[in-house]
Amino acid sequence: MTSSRTVTRLARILALIPYVLDRDSVDIEEIKSRFNYTEAQLSKDLNTIFVCGLPGYGPGDLMEAYVDEDEVVIDAADYFSKAPRLTPPEALGLLASGLTVLGTGEGSPALESAVRKLTKVTMPEADTSLVVDVMDRSEYVGILREAASASRQVKIVYRSVGKEEETTRIIEPWSVFTTLGRWYVHARCQLVDDARTFRVDRIRELEVLDETYEPPAKLPEPGVGYSPAEGDISCVIDLTPRARWVLEYYPVDVIAETKNKTRIEFHAPDAEVPARLLFRLGGDAKLVQGEEVLSRTKELGATLLKRYS
Repeated sequence: MTSSRTVTRLARILALIPYVLDRDSVDIEEIKSRFNYTEAQLSKDLNTIFVCGLPGYGPGDLMEAYVDEDEVVIDAADYFSKAPRLTPPEALGLLASGLTVLGTGEGSPALESAVRKLTKVTMPEADTSLVVDVMDRSEYVGILREAASASRQVKIVYRSVGKEEETTRIIEPWSVFTTLGRWYVHARCQLVDDARTFRVDRIRELEVLDETYEPPAKLPEPGVGYSPAEGDISCVIDLTPRARWVLEYYPVDVIAETKNKTRIEFHAPDAEVPARLLFRLGGDAKLVQGEEVLSRTKELGATLLKRYS
């Protein structure tokens, strides 16, 4: 799963560009040290910046990003010479995104200031209580955050997303975060003696215990992932370029990749998840291998036909 890596990479690129633009050029060793780059990662990100621009893709439409001897150079495209003017939908989308981050409780003072200014421009008569909140925020979010801050163990009754089974677990919460509209807790689970990510809205019961734990010296980066277990199923699926987003949101291994097709191995606790995904993707996905998934896909198809006949 690559979504957390993608977010980290994007954040680093967005920090790198203004840093270099402000200085015309920067020593490559300074860039590697300041932004924690390897030479290969830096080269990959500069190549990404190099193809960014506006349709037309002429000399005045693209950015330039390259290494000149021992210096990193980024030149802005001509359209950066004037401040961009947002359309009303773009401005409201940007405002909603900022308010959403603030609704998680993770917003910085700089973001709060930017949201206030944008609100004044786009909605000058808006009520000061205008808020965008993240769904599924329960009382457990605050409790889990306090437990993580105090390094306290937590006993939970958890209903799994895939198998819809309830298990009682003792976890050591490391961090509580939100992504794609839901809250999660990243923790060490004593039941499996490994790191796991739990959806907060799937926690049926919660009790903070007196026992404490020693958190890792360097906490693992939180993310929404999945760890295959004994008894899980796997299948092989071919994706068209339009369906490559699956690589960002599901636990898959890339088997082969060409310009027009990506072949993946998909892991899941049962056949329901990949079967429903295949229906969602339609002609942009083809099941290559996986009898259980094929059987479940046919069952879902028959159910849908019966419902609409």
